[in-house]
Amino acid sequence: MNTLSYKTVSANKATVTKEWVVVDATDQVLGRLASKVAKILRGKYKPNYTPHVDCGDNVIIINADKIILTGKKMTDKEYIDYTGYPGGQRFKTPADLMAKGADRLVLRVVKGMLPKNKLGAQLLRNLRVYGGAEHEQAAQNPRIIDINLYK
Repeated sequence: MNTLSYKTVSANKATVTKEWVVVDATDQVLGRLASKVAKILRGKYKPNYTPHVDCGDNVIIINADKIILTGKKMTDKEYIDYTGYPGGQRFKTPADLMAKGADRLVLRVVKGMLPKNKLGAQLLRNLRVYGGAEHEQAAQNPRIIDINLYK
């Protein structure tokens, strides 16, 4: 038996191959879309996944304004922010975030599914969210993927 064929390969910055992918959020459930996008950003769908390295792809989400939330979450769910001052707790609903721009809601949900450290902040920079069908990354020749094919 050849033991060299069983060596564990650990990815690093030089050996990682990053792609640009486009995800269409039309009629997608927010949480399910965000968990799959977080896995793509993390690189968990790749065979050379390494937990402490940014080995995921760059993701462009289009049509974020056409995302759906199940039940009454659009008005009943609350996100809590704290300013750091006494009495500085602020509550926002997904409807409030959508009113300011659909990208804010999607970014917030995906950020919550990434690691809470420097790697998570670095991974979030690989995500672009647009409310409409147009995006500015045409020069990168992004590949359009069907997010429903991912688990």
